[in-house]
Amino acid sequence: MAILRGRAPLRLGLGGGGTDVEPYSSQFGGRILSVTIDKYAYAFAERGTGDEIAFRSPDRDRAGQASIDDLASLEEDFPLHVAVYRRVIAEFNGGTPFPLQLATQVDAPPGSGLGSSSALVVAMLLTTCALIGSSPGPYELARLAWEIERVDLGMAGGWQDHYAAAFGGFNFMESRPNGEVVVNPLRIRREVIAELEASLLLYFGGVSRLSSEVIADQQRNVVERDADALAATHSICAEALEMKDLLVVGDIPGFADSLLRGWQAKKRTSTRISNPAIEHAYQVAQSSGMVAGKVSGAGGGGFLMMIVDPRRRIEVARSLERECGGSVAPCLFTKGGAVTWHIPESTAPVRRGVADAVASALGNAGILLCAGCVLATSHSTWRVPV
Repeated sequence: MAILRGRAPLRLGLGGGGTDVEPYSSQFGGRILSVTIDKYAYAFAERGTGDEIAFRSPDRDRAGQASIDDLASLEEDFPLHVAVYRRVIAEFNGGTPFPLQLATQVDAPPGSGLGSSSALVVAMLLTTCALIGSSPGPYELARLAWEIERVDLGMAGGWQDHYAAAFGGFNFMESRPNGEVVVNPLRIRREVIAELEASLLLYFGGVSRLSSEVIADQQRNVVERDADALAATHSICAEALEMKDLLVVGDIPGFADSLLRGWQAKKRTSTRISNPAIEHAYQVAQSSGMVAGKVSGAGGGGFLMMIVDPRRRIEVARSLERECGGSVAPCLFTKGGAVTWHIPESTAPVRRGVADAVASALGNAGILLCAGCVLATSHSTWRVPV
């Protein structure tokens, strides 16, 4: 029995956050600058037996199973899993259900501001599609994942997380009035990436947030034409373009200044964006060597993304953990988007020489290697020999 494994990267929203949310996105056009990081949402799928559907989410201590006819009984604990399964049936399997075992896990908690739920939908969608022999491209994958969360389930939010997870890497993304999203991959010099990675820290204070409440407040301000909130969102949209240009030319100090301006504007879009705990952590980080920072995602909690003097990374981390609790960690950027790979029931042992040769030939292409497996990304399929 074939086993499919897949993953989709989480992301940092660098600029433009909130402009991808309706009604702003369709009325004015959204702009997003984002990058994927070395944290992932994983999906593990295989054909079930009989008419059984089984879902597991070990990181949330949840498991459930039901017959295909009783699928609705799993909706409370597994709304995303059920919605993905239904879409795969409708879009790729002619409306015919099939038995499925699907397990998932994510490298970050819900409400982290790293786009974890959307990356999970992308990973589940691509992996379950691969199980039945379908391979949607990155645009189709992202669009369907967006529809599952925003239309099928009615969950508040924008489109940036799905496209970031599907494409991977540094991307500048724009939306058009007809709802079309255009993804522009950015070629950032290696030394610029290295400097950013050396300067970047993520702080998690242990408090996740319900993004829907923050987003609903932002949406209401746009609908009601709140002058200050709308002007702030326009500023965020313009700043995303400025930030992209600074990043492409490698102006890190200018990039940090733009990040700071974007955060200041973001706080004007809703009173829920920041809170006393976030402001305290921000002040502690600034006093210890942070140059600029912002909360990743909708705001109200989750990860604080910080640009620091690389020589003061330890000082910033220790000050935050001592005075605010929580944890500080570095992160690395990734190039690849969502990927699946096929594990035969009896997988041959890895022949080290072959695996090393293939890894060397492919280089850092964001492709996962598995001996004897077929690897499919949203762009291509690879078979690794044994």
